[in-house]
Amino acid sequence: MTPLVRTVAGLAGGWVAARAFGLLGRLQQSGGHSSARSRKMSSRRSFTRNAALAGSLVVIGEIVGGFVFLLWPNKTGAFGGDITVSVGSVPEQNGAPFRNTSGRFFLVQTEDGVQALYWKCVHLGCTVPWVDGEERFHCPCHGSIYTYNGNREAGPAPRAMDAMPCTVDDSGNVIVNTNPSSLIIRTQYSPEHATQYG
Repeated sequence: MTPLVRTVAGLAGGWVAARAFGLLGRLQQSGGHSSARSRKMSSRRSFTRNAALAGSLVVIGEIVGGFVFLLWPNKTGAFGGDITVSVGSVPEQNGAPFRNTSGRFFLVQTEDGVQALYWKCVHLGCTVPWVDGEERFHCPCHGSIYTYNGNREAGPAPRAMDAMPCTVDDSGNVIVNTNPSSLIIRTQYSPEHATQYG
């Protein structure tokens, strides 16, 4: 929650509490009791009880509002839908992978075709970058190493990188389905995981 949102929520909560306390005070003054002492004692007890109740309701309301704000789905970028990689961005065979930040994948092209490799390490979920000097995907967290086609080569990762389904349109653009439920979970690379290109 940003500081501005917290400030506005605090001001609104304070305003609501002040209004509630004022209303409770007016309600207490209008009550009729037989003796002044009895009325005074009852008024103090009622006011304290009602003030505590109003304060508790304000705090609970702010907590509930904070949780709603925190848990509200906040879709950022294009991840989860179809992303089109233009023909000009498709790498040459065995060329440097094309990185798509919003889709969280690397597009690679082997002799078998194109693949979109989900950049999340299958070990513990770190983002796996392509390292030009090594010609490998190298996880910086625990050292898992993957080959150009996403096959596991070394490290604690138990299997190959996950792939995303791809299709190629008539113009040579690659459409990648980034929906996490569509991921291709694989133990190792197989040519059928690639989509023919060109």
